[in-house]
Amino acid sequence: MRALTQRWRCHFLRPRLAAVKLLVLDVDGVLTDGGLWFDQEGRLQKRFDVRDGLGIRLLQQTGMTLAFLSGGQGGATEIRAEQLGIEHCLVGIKDKPRALAQLQKQLGIDRNNTAFIGDDLNDLAVRDQIALLITPADACSAVRRQADWVLNRNGGHGAVREAAEELLKSRRAWGDISQKGWRDRND
Repeated sequence: MRALTQRWRCHFLRPRLAAVKLLVLDVDGVLTDGGLWFDQEGRLQKRFDVRDGLGIRLLQQTGMTLAFLSGGQGGATEIRAEQLGIEHCLVGIKDKPRALAQLQKQLGIDRNNTAFIGDDLNDLAVRDQIALLITPADACSAVRRQADWVLNRNGGHGAVREAAEELLKSRRAWGDISQKGWRDRND
């Protein structure tokens, strides 16, 4: 029954997904599983899912702008953003609504063309500035209740990839990729 509901929800959301020009991603709990690992010198380490990374690259090649917006910091996020070619990596952000508003203004993209993937209470603060709130399956209950779409995958374990595939389907870009495969283009 859940799979049927999920397919219906994706079909219903497809026009709204097709309008997305800016996808903003929280980091801890979305791109990672929310755990923080420290080495013996106290340096922060984070685990990122490589499939999420490919989903991000696929979306970038369709012309979509992606951004990281995180209250945390520590270096790992910035390194991952650089690896993926994310130009807008906003870390250490205490006021997410203000930072998002500045980014939207800078890019000339309004709320109707903005989606956000978040998992915790501080992500709800941007709700009025976005068209779609998407959340991993393991997000806190308050975010799941207010989300337009609760993904099947957990944060750090393919949630971003799941969303990316549906965004690609909404742009009719998934069929060729899923049939013929993908090659990174350095253009």
